[in-house]
Amino acid sequence: MTDAATDTPDYDAIVAENAEKSRNEIAHPSLPKGSNIYGSTKVFPDYEATKDQYYFQLVHGIAHESSVSFVAVLQATRALRKGFTSVLYFYGPGAMNCIANRGFPTTGADGFPGENNINNALETFIAEGGTVFCCRFGLALHGNREEDLIAGVTPCHPLDVQDAVIHYARKGAIINSTYMV
Repeated sequence: MTDAATDTPDYDAIVAENAEKSRNEIAHPSLPKGSNIYGSTKVFPDYEATKDQYYFQLVHGIAHESSVSFVAVLQATRALRKGFTSVLYFYGPGAMNCIANRGFPTTGADGFPGENNINNALETFIAEGGTVFCCRFGLALHGNREEDLIAGVTPCHPLDVQDAVIHYARKGAIINSTYMV
């Protein structure tokens, strides 16, 4: 294909033709929506908590920088629903997950899909009986104010992080630590 006026190749037409050819080489998508591409066998039993069992989750990850913080909240919520006394402790940059004033252009609005997923998940966790602690020093590191914490979040002294781990270890808690580098 050439441009008759300039006798040069019509690169836009070449690119468009090659793109169409590429899309048609293999059907996209190759499977219809709803097709299974993974097995569904659950390997381990669906354990429920026995009397007075604790699940303690440390979170040292930043909201929206990766999925670790959001997944930690989902895991703690699942443990809560299995009957565990479930506790989340946000420290370091993880403290930013506990801020209620997330949103754009106004608080609570989603500037992008899922902007408030951690807030919503934490509010659900707290409403269902979960406990959330947040390190005050972690808040200060990023200029967040204690008065902007999600309702129901308990602010803690920086020295409480280690003592909380000891406290829940002595209770025999399952301790899960989520860390983002």
